[in-house]
Amino acid sequence: MKHKYILLLSPLTLFFSACHQKDAKSTALPPTPVYVAEAKTADAVYYDNYQGSVVALNSVELRSQVAGFITAIYFKEGDVVKKGTPLYEIDRRKYVAAYDQAVANLASAKANLVKDQKDIDRYTMLLKNDAVARQTVDQAQAAYESGKANVQVANAAVLSAKTDLSYATITAPFTGRIGISQVRLGSEVSPGTTLLNTISSEQPIGVDIVVNEQDISRFYTYQKHATDSTFKLQLSDGTTYNKPGKILTIDRGVNNGTGTIIVRVQFDNDNDVLKDGMSCVLLVLNSASGERLQIPYKSVTEQMGEYFVFVSQDTIAIQHKVKLGPRIGDDVVVLSGLKQGDQVITDGFQRLRDKGKITLGKPGAAGASGSTGAGK
Repeated sequence: MKHKYILLLSPLTLFFSACHQKDAKSTALPPTPVYVAEAKTADAVYYDNYQGSVVALNSVELRSQVAGFITAIYFKEGDVVKKGTPLYEIDRRKYVAAYDQAVANLASAKANLVKDQKDIDRYTMLLKNDAVARQTVDQAQAAYESGKANVQVANAAVLSAKTDLSYATITAPFTGRIGISQVRLGSEVSPGTTLLNTISSEQPIGVDIVVNEQDISRFYTYQKHATDSTFKLQLSDGTTYNKPGKILTIDRGVNNGTGTIIVRVQFDNDNDVLKDGMSCVLLVLNSASGERLQIPYKSVTEQMGEYFVFVSQDTIAIQHKVKLGPRIGDDVVVLSGLKQGDQVITDGFQRLRDKGKITLGKPGAAGASGSTGAGK
């Protein structure tokens, strides 16, 4: 009886097993429709960004070297003034008087020297005839030497007075743009302390950036060998400046505290677009620019700071970990993890897993039963 019972159960077991297999087949997920794009090598020109500041190559604070009151202002604030142009005048009267007095003193000293020379000549003649004592001749000679010294002192006083008189008129030390005056007519100024104005050159002009010491050799190379495309300038409004730059100077040493060095890049500024103190971004050509493997950026997913893409292999999607370079428009440079010709899935990978089934078709569509396998 027991044996018969076992024989009766065996068909039931086979029946339920067959039903289970049929149900599993009916619930299997269909292949995921995807789009693919080929990983291609293309020209990749990209730049590194450095925060920069526009600096005048020559900038001077104007201060008076003599005391007095401002009696004239000759410029219009904000204008470009040429070298040697008068800018301010300080009351000249006492300096003119001092100069005139110094000139008169020089003339008096020279006249006395002429008199002393004549005395020497006269006493020397008399000495030959024993008509005057030797002591008198020596005294005349001493008076002459003293007279020469007096002339030198008077001459130095004239130069000093002339210098003070010239300082009473303050002129532009170089051609540049002058700012807003810090003093007005009638203001009293003190030598070396009162700030009158600031003047700065504008053509050419510089941009200063701070560079890590690891990149110094790269900029030394650019200092010797650079093209018009090596440096570009992006202004604060997002526009790109239309003039190329070149390295003017690299600072003498690295800052021990920050491990950085200042690099100054020079730009033509004939249209006065760049102003001293402006903020900007200096775009420096990346040395790795050239022919690089690129894929659409939208095909990349990020997981825990790492980047992945799915690659189509027949009807299977294989996940690849990649190392990315900079973006080039809608594409991104792939530094490692892919090879040229790989079919990268660009759309429809959101629900894919590694080694998941795929088929070419419209992402999001169901079935896609009549489509061929993934593209090659």
